Amino acid sequence: MIEFQPTQQQAAVIPFNENSLTGLVKRAATQLASASSAAEVLEAKDAASIAYDASKKAARLAKAKGAHDELIAKAHRAQADALEIEAAAKRRLADEYDAAQERGEAAKGRPKTLPEGKTFTAADVGMSHKEIHEARQIRDAEKADPGITRRTLDSRLEAKQEPTKAALREAVVEAAKQGIRGETAPNRKNPHYKAPSKAGAAWTHVYGTCRAFAEWATDENLLLALHGLHERADDQAANIAAVQKAAATLNKFLGDINAH
Repeated sequence: MIEFQPTQQQAAVIPFNENSLTGLVKRAATQLASASSAAEVLEAKDAASIAYDASKKAARLAKAKGAHDELIAKAHRAQADALEIEAAAKRRLADEYDAAQERGEAAKGRPKTLPEGKTFTAADVGMSHKEIHEARQIRDAEKADPGITRRTLDSRLEAKQEPTKAALREAVVEAAKQGIRGETAPNRKNPHYKAPSKAGAAWTHVYGTCRAFAEWATDENLLLALHGLHERADDQAANIAAVQKAAATLNKFLGDINAH
């Protein structure tokens, strides 16, 4: 295997900068949170992809230069967060495209010409048919096994492994297949795989969800969310109630933790 050795010029072009990586990730998260159209979701997906690539390069350059493991871990964390945002954007685009098909606005299959009344194709949401298929797999995997994306990424991080798109895709495809079959089985393609207990998976889901929200919930993002609430013309009572229920649930759970 050929080891990649960056030149001084390359290292200068892409230096490790934790704040820069964090800024790219936060920008993508903010764009996705405030996105109200397929075009804006696509922009958030692209921003997350840029953050992922930058973090990946930073981690590999840091490793090649013999940087401390902590720096590499931080770059991997940014890489994982960017990948989670990109996956969430893809799920939303898959829903957007499928909804358009249900309304008869999007063409099904790969027609050479659009039938009358069909207003757009997969390309119009900035994705190929292959990418739409992969986005649907991510969405279906999350439905079959909620939190699979974050757990897969966290598992890679805890094992000090790079959180790659390939590793996430493998876990997603397996989860999606299990959802179709109505099964829950370990991924036997990985000889080191150990299926977590239901209790362990539940705890991972709780802290993974909370950590992702806590990292996203900067003053700027929360202010944007508040403005977004006031901008909505439709009734938001049910959504506000959902937030209140989540807060009450977490407060009760924290009480249970402290009691033990």
